[in-house]
Amino acid sequence: MGCDRNCGLIAGAVIGAVLAVFGGILMPVGDMLIENTIKKQAVLEEGTVAYQNWVKTGSEVYRQFWIFDVQNPEEVVVNSSAIKVKQRGPYTYRVRYLAKENITHDSESHTVSFVQPNGAIFEPSLSVGTENDTLTVLNLAVVAAAHLYPSAFVQVVLNSLIKKSKSSLFQKRTVKEFLWGYKDPFLSLAPYPVSTTVGVFYPYNNTADGVYTVFSGKDNINQVAVIDTYKGKRNLSYWPSYCDMINGTDASSFPPFVEKTRVLRFFSSDICRSIYAVFGAEINLKGIPVYRFVLPPVAFASPLQNPDNHCFCTEKVISKNCTSYGVLDIGKCKDGKPVYISLPHFLHASPDVGEPIEGLSPNEEEHSTYLDVEPITGFTLRFAKRLQINLLVKPAKKIDVLKNLKRNYIVPILWLNESGTIGDENAEKFRKQVTGKINLLGLVEMILLSVGVVMFVAFMISYCACRSKKVK
Repeated sequence: MGCDRNCGLIAGAVIGAVLAVFGGILMPVGDMLIENTIKKQAVLEEGTVAYQNWVKTGSEVYRQFWIFDVQNPEEVVVNSSAIKVKQRGPYTYRVRYLAKENITHDSESHTVSFVQPNGAIFEPSLSVGTENDTLTVLNLAVVAAAHLYPSAFVQVVLNSLIKKSKSSLFQKRTVKEFLWGYKDPFLSLAPYPVSTTVGVFYPYNNTADGVYTVFSGKDNINQVAVIDTYKGKRNLSYWPSYCDMINGTDASSFPPFVEKTRVLRFFSSDICRSIYAVFGAEINLKGIPVYRFVLPPVAFASPLQNPDNHCFCTEKVISKNCTSYGVLDIGKCKDGKPVYISLPHFLHASPDVGEPIEGLSPNEEEHSTYLDVEPITGFTLRFAKRLQINLLVKPAKKIDVLKNLKRNYIVPILWLNESGTIGDENAEKFRKQVTGKINLLGLVEMILLSVGVVMFVAFMISYCACRSKKVK
């Protein structure tokens, strides 16, 4: 009887040890299985989960616009007053609903090429008004023409055309006209052939961004979705030195197994440059743990604060020998037009930039850009890309509507928030296919290890107790 009991206790201890060892072995083996599965499914080739989501985004993406309605146009033209603005919005459009086109795979270089079609559909239910709402905004053609043609003789001609067309520095336009294009009366009088349609995003619908060529990750998963070339080039030809490089992905996904210490690099054709995001916080998104990466203020700092930014400093007049910060001159990327990009309401910009503008109130929560990245797969499951478009307005002695200006203005014309979040259905699918399986495997590992250790310890204690009784 004693032998039976002792044998049972030893057997129990052995079973516990086996379970604990099995649980311990399952940890690295399970992690290896997960890693191999993710690596297979993250490659951009037909049949993978990544490819399916890459061709056409599985979430609704919206672009919201807040347009700056100028409250004192006459005062500005006559007295060079501070410009009083009031933001109107959001006016919301659905974008990125079209699948990538002209997809071609190159098996030798392990790359995929494509173009991203552009389209925008107005969403009245998510907007404050209609596309026919009228606002007082900068005259895009007048501002651009004065900047592009600084010669006094040409400006005399421009002035006569501006007067003849009854144009001014400011104009009334509908939301639809201002965003997507209108026939400009001043340009219609130009004595030489010129496009007479202007708009902040003209042309947009029925156009495409690209060609992009990205690595498929087939031979190196750490390169998946990383851009190899944009429009056939590895550099942009806009900036000097390394600022001109095209770095990272397009931000819709990153190579898998993202760690908090990683700097996520991505290229945005909207701002004509590569930029980066750093870890900000851990967040639970619809039951999926994600890492929030944010654009740090140092990305927009002056070269004095961040020497890496020296090659983004272009115009000494506006940037005051590169001591001003927070705005980026992208004129080279926009056919020489005086376009400047910043964060909304000049967030993280130096005080002198927004000084001649009244009515701005920057705040981190509403105006910063972030990406919520699922760390195992590297997929971006939620994002908010926020940026502001500004125009440089300079005095011009030969143009009546600009001759009274006593200073340069960087005038905010609108800011936008392009955002998307994984849908409930896709989130559930993601939980089942990825996080659910990983959590289940982790749970099995912990149960086997815990139960095994407890059984082994309990049975060994009982066995030792029985042995000591027998000895007594």
